[in-house]
Amino acid sequence: MSSLDHSIPVPAISRAFEVVESSSNNKTATHSINVNEDDGDGVFLTWQDLWVTVPDGQKKGNRSILQGLTGYARPGELLAIMGPSGCGKSTLLDALAGRLGSNTRQAGEILINGRKRALAYGTSAYVTQDDALITTLTVSEAVYYSAQLQLPDTMTKLQKKERAEMTIKEMGLQDAMNTRIGGWGAKGLSGGQKRRVSICIEMLTRPKLLFLDEPTSGLDSAASYYVMSRIAKLDQRDHGVGSRTIITSIHQPSSEVFQLFHNLCLLSSGQTVYFGPASAANEFFALNGFPCPTLQNPSDHFLKTINKDFQEDIEKGLAGVVPTQEAIDILTKSYKSSDSYLQVRSQVAEICKAQDSGALEKKSTHADFLTQCIVLTSRSFVNMYRDLGYYWFRLGVYVLLGVGLATVFSNLGTDNNSIQVRIKSIFINHCELPEIHYFVLFN
Repeated sequence: MSSLDHSIPVPAISRAFEVVESSSNNKTATHSINVNEDDGDGVFLTWQDLWVTVPDGQKKGNRSILQGLTGYARPGELLAIMGPSGCGKSTLLDALAGRLGSNTRQAGEILINGRKRALAYGTSAYVTQDDALITTLTVSEAVYYSAQLQLPDTMTKLQKKERAEMTIKEMGLQDAMNTRIGGWGAKGLSGGQKRRVSICIEMLTRPKLLFLDEPTSGLDSAASYYVMSRIAKLDQRDHGVGSRTIITSIHQPSSEVFQLFHNLCLLSSGQTVYFGPASAANEFFALNGFPCPTLQNPSDHFLKTINKDFQEDIEKGLAGVVPTQEAIDILTKSYKSSDSYLQVRSQVAEICKAQDSGALEKKSTHADFLTQCIVLTSRSFVNMYRDLGYYWFRLGVYVLLGVGLATVFSNLGTDNNSIQVRIKSIFINHCELPEIHYFVLFN
């Protein structure tokens, strides 16, 4: 299945649901959103009995990464995919976004607005875990260059610049607009600011569906909360786009970040341990004999309960502790037989039925080939001019090598013996000089 051959449901469900939102004083407030009225142009994503397998070289068979997952994502909600390392978080995110590798096999049904369909350009965006940014550009330049490449030629340069500035302000980067991104050997933005720049670039096309792969990776708790709070605000109606559907994988959020999630998908070894409102996860664990201790971060408790990596150490250190695998089996079986699981399947069926007639808006294309060539050439010249190691140091190396060779081979004369020397100089210029240049720059 190709990356965009998924189906996503269109809003037409006239049913109100409760969402939990973090307020400015870190308290939770509950309010109601009507999907039928507010999300008529949003994107509903559903998946049923989703399996992903990869070849197992040692056993000469297939190994299951995801095992029969079912769930949904709705406009105006932030869905968090959590679990210990290796549980299948990124694989599930890639499967939903259509980014699985060619060596993986996928089974099950992924629907967009109740149908299997291709998403138009600009309808979805994917923010990778690693920031791929040009370190010599400022924030405004990086976003504006990307706007010129992604946005159609029907928009004027002024309109593209306004879109870029508006997106920067949405992510709270207006004070760093003229700051260079920075990297190796050059101080610039912090890790959290770089992550928000990456999100800005993906948000330029105003996508209705946003995927984020561990956006808080490598950030401290304060930076993680600021990044996630900005992401949580993106699910609101904005500039005629409608409510966005946001799906993010996250490893171990703080309690403040956890309060920002509307729905939670908790995985362990490719199986669903829990899927439903994030605020109800504590109750689910408590009912199955794993209550969260008072004043402890819920996400820490969930991951500690279902993490098999340190199972032997825990069993040796604590007597009477339920083995991790047994705890996982208890939780997965309980979830499969719970009302929450029935509600998930019912909700998926309801979304597919209600959105079956929905149509996705066709978005405009990106800039044409000529515009892309001009913008990329301009960006490349700016990058080379500012990058000392790439341009000026290289120029200095060429000058020094040229002076050195000119000194060695000066006054060759015009007799027969000079012919062999001239041949050697030509050989050095064309064969050995590139190797010397590479050695000087990279060793």
